[in-house]
Amino acid sequence: MLQKNQETGQPMVVKYVETQSGGVRSITLSRYAIGYIVHGTKYIHSGDKRKCLTRGDLFYLGIGLHYTEELPEADHPFEQIVFYYTPDELQRILLHLNVTYRLSITNNHICTECRSRSEVSMPSWPAIRSIFLGAASYLRDEGSLNDPAAGNFKMTELIYHIVSHDDGCIKSKILNNIDVEKESFEQLVFDNIFKDVSIEELASEANRSLTSFKKEFRKLFGLPPHKWFIRQRLMHARLLLISTSYSVSEIGAQCTFPNTSHFIKLFKKEYAMTPAAYRTRHLLSQAGGNEAETAREHLKQAL
Repeated sequence: MLQKNQETGQPMVVKYVETQSGGVRSITLSRYAIGYIVHGTKYIHSGDKRKCLTRGDLFYLGIGLHYTEELPEADHPFEQIVFYYTPDELQRILLHLNVTYRLSITNNHICTECRSRSEVSMPSWPAIRSIFLGAASYLRDEGSLNDPAAGNFKMTELIYHIVSHDDGCIKSKILNNIDVEKESFEQLVFDNIFKDVSIEELASEANRSLTSFKKEFRKLFGLPPHKWFIRQRLMHARLLLISTSYSVSEIGAQCTFPNTSHFIKLFKKEYAMTPAAYRTRHLLSQAGGNEAETAREHLKQAL
């Protein structure tokens, strides 16, 4: 992994290379991200669904918690290039494009699916592929690793080609990132997903009335606060069930559920099976032969 401009406050460009699958993992972002798959397959998990991205796909990840899985190709490591930025950096770039190039920007995209999601993707187009493949070559040149101007130029070029393109999910998400106050609100929410704090305490910390906090929360996340927090905790529990050997009670405690029975009840309501059954079903899908038969017996008992 090679990083650009991490200490200068400029946009950061990172190249990730994975030689083998590490399974599903959680990542917490404190900056917005725009990425491109150079080689391999990337899965972005959301609840009980997963989105598949392959070579040439462009993706956006918002601030907060994400669940991803990277798979190499048969003869090549998984490789992706990711640009990270803050609202301040984005605002400066858009102002430069507007003043210097008189760039007219529209954002008339209306999409119920992407409005409530913090990750979206789409196939790239020639100009975007050229930028990312050029960045891949650029990151191989260690002599330019400390050149913030080059990284800023590439970020500006990337934003230009996205915001001057037809309206779509990624363009809409990016243009919604220029609100610094919105970023602070989102960061506060994501920082407290696994903390035992009340909605009233969060509203106070955000300097908003309870009514105002709930209204803004629903506008940004598409759900009431309590329901959204429960869903995020259950999504994390689901990841732990399929990627660790923690017991059901340990997972419930890690995900801030008050007791195991409450955790099991909420999990079954969300995923239509108990945590134990969910784990066994996953093991069954991964197993073969005698292992599969044993997993089926466990699944029957769990159900």
